[in-house]
Amino acid sequence: MSELVTGEAVALELRPAKLPSRALAVLLDLAVALIAYLVVATGVVIATASLDEAAQTALSIAMFVLLLVGGPIAVETLSHGRSLGKLACGLRVVRDDGGPIRFRHALVRGLIGVIEILMTLGVVAVIASLVSARGRRLGDVFAGTLVVRERIPVTRTGFVPPPPPWLAGRFAGLDLSAVPDGLWLAIRQYLTRMQQLDPQVAWSMAERLATDLAGRTGAPAPHDVPPAAYLAAVLQERQAREARRAFGNGAAVAAPPPPAPAAYGGGVAGPVGVPYVPPAGDPNVPPVAPAGAAYVPPAGAGHSPVAPDAVRQPAAPTPDEPPATGFAPPA
Repeated sequence: MSELVTGEAVALELRPAKLPSRALAVLLDLAVALIAYLVVATGVVIATASLDEAAQTALSIAMFVLLLVGGPIAVETLSHGRSLGKLACGLRVVRDDGGPIRFRHALVRGLIGVIEILMTLGVVAVIASLVSARGRRLGDVFAGTLVVRERIPVTRTGFVPPPPPWLAGRFAGLDLSAVPDGLWLAIRQYLTRMQQLDPQVAWSMAERLATDLAGRTGAPAPHDVPPAAYLAAVLQERQAREARRAFGNGAAVAAPPPPAPAAYGGGVAGPVGVPYVPPAGDPNVPPVAPAGAAYVPPAGAGHSPVAPDAVRQPAAPTPDEPPATGFAPPA
């Protein structure tokens, strides 16, 4: 999908971490792991002094694997890419598309890290980071991850406009498991820069991305939804699923205010509250606006418009007039 994202349209929003900051974070993590390993090993040796040498060797190997290999994997999985060293240096491990990592990503990074960091004293990791354009070591390449800087100015972050409110929950049943991370990144970058593109170029790119996304999900894109709005709605659905998976089913995703109806280039009817202009018709019939709409009378109307029940309010009774009860006495 890289050919769909031109230099004028997008810029990589993820800021890869530099090698010095990554090396410092790794050293801090190793120091904490070694301290924990020495403390636990001392306690285990004291507690198992009566065992033979073979049993003590087996316990030492098990503790080494558990603390120096399993520990970092568990920490990165539970903290979503923030170990103690990375948290101190303002770094985080994310997927290639910017999403939070899962257990399989942390597992691959941890297992390969044993070879390129522990067994080679970090030489292989340093060489791989210098060769990579984004400073990734071998564990990041095989796991599909990237170490990025979290402490960046807020103004540098691209804003993804939310979908129209009338599309909320419409794509909750889509299967998004077959959509690759590269396509998600291309969609996000397009949405952040679509207002800066020529309208025809933006529409063409949105159609191509929507076609590719529909092919991956197995469901055709709806014809009554503009392509950009379809992309934004599906991207928001994916972000909501990621938030529920990371923070629990009760997590709510806060969305910014909805954009203007023309933000996605579509003419689909908007939500309740859009001004309503009645069509020209019989001048003797008073027009009635739909419920919840702001009524705008047509020019030259010779009668008083009739507001809907949701808008029309009953007049307050005068002091000399009893309040209306809705009861009509018999003749």
